[in-house]
Amino acid sequence: MKKILKFEVELDENNLPENIKMVGEELAKEGINLKALMIAAWDAKKKETLRVDIWTKDMPVNDMFILYHQNMIGMANSLEKSTGEIKLAEALRDYCAFFAEKTKIID
Repeated sequence: MKKILKFEVELDENNLPENIKMVGEELAKEGINLKALMIAAWDAKKKETLRVDIWTKDMPVNDMFILYHQNMIGMANSLEKSTGEIKLAEALRDYCAFFAEKTKIID
């Protein structure tokens, strides 16, 4: 079985992203409008991470802070689940708390 998930990026005249849409077979017909997209993939042959980070030019900085915070929390959770490294995951969560405090995204 194969599933397709696409990201459509609409650019302005200066090639800056204006709109990002996620479309796929299991999503609503109109897709989901996004303000930012972060994709990380592992190239096993080269042993390196391939990344795609795109955000629209009207994405507020505070929303970017929230996006980064939520991604790092998700990485900590995935690290713990995939490796069993509880102490490393907790250290990353500690950094996330520091990040949230410095960016003032959590009271």
